[in-house]
Amino acid sequence: MAGLVDRLRAGFGRGTLGGAERAALRGVLGDPIFELLPLKSIGDQVPHLPAGARVSVTASPAKGIDATLDWAARLQADGFRAIPHLSARMIASRAILAGLLDRARDAGLTHAFVVGGDADEPGEYLDGLSLLRAIGELGNPFTTIGCPAYPQGHPDIPDTALAQALRDKAPFVDHVTTQMDFDTGAVARWVRARRAEGFATDVVVGVPGVADPQKLLSIAARIGVKDAKRFLVKNVRFVTGLARSGGFYKPTGFVEALAPLIADPDARVTGLHLYTFNAVEATESWRRSMLERFAG
Repeated sequence: MAGLVDRLRAGFGRGTLGGAERAALRGVLGDPIFELLPLKSIGDQVPHLPAGARVSVTASPAKGIDATLDWAARLQADGFRAIPHLSARMIASRAILAGLLDRARDAGLTHAFVVGGDADEPGEYLDGLSLLRAIGELGNPFTTIGCPAYPQGHPDIPDTALAQALRDKAPFVDHVTTQMDFDTGAVARWVRARRAEGFATDVVVGVPGVADPQKLLSIAARIGVKDAKRFLVKNVRFVTGLARSGGFYKPTGFVEALAPLIADPDARVTGLHLYTFNAVEATESWRRSMLERFAG
């Protein structure tokens, strides 16, 4: 991976990628994870998803964990590969967790994403690690579990605690998904550092989808003031990027700059996670255009 960070910093323009890098991008763009928020608008977004897509359904304290499981079950029944977010701080007790796992099993859900969550008054599980352990003890119904990773840190958690938590969670998960960001150099440095430490878990890179600021503000209002504030704090670089781009964002340059990292087998970057902000049609149109660009 020598020199990889410098190449990522430089970025890549259209037509400058090598054959291996183009093939790598085709691979991850061919089957990304689409993230949806369990809001009223979610039903309008489903028809724009590609058939059989992997679809991640977030967990919001304002909507509750039941909304996440309900939508995941519906998506799974409709032929998608649904991935419910199981938020530790939103699950009050072991009995409730057991019920959620039974619902997941009955719905045929085979994927899950475990997060610590933002609930101010947590129950039995204070963080993602405690929830992962409890899922294992209760009989894990999932074949694939992911958890978040933070190449540029977390506003509420010290870096040393993040690093230890990642090591502790590694035996329980199949991949980690990076926070939404704009800095491909930071992602590459983080991946290289983790591999040097012996961290072998696959990495999925979080990618901001096509974003209309008015759509973002609408979603923020529906989620609630507290959650909107947390979104802005956690994703300040995204908001800054919107401002610099004139208020409308497409992740083309970000994804192209990731190509050498994705093409490097030692990096083990195995996929993309598209944060759609419930604007699936625009993000899916962008994805198809990228596949056409790198066809052949």
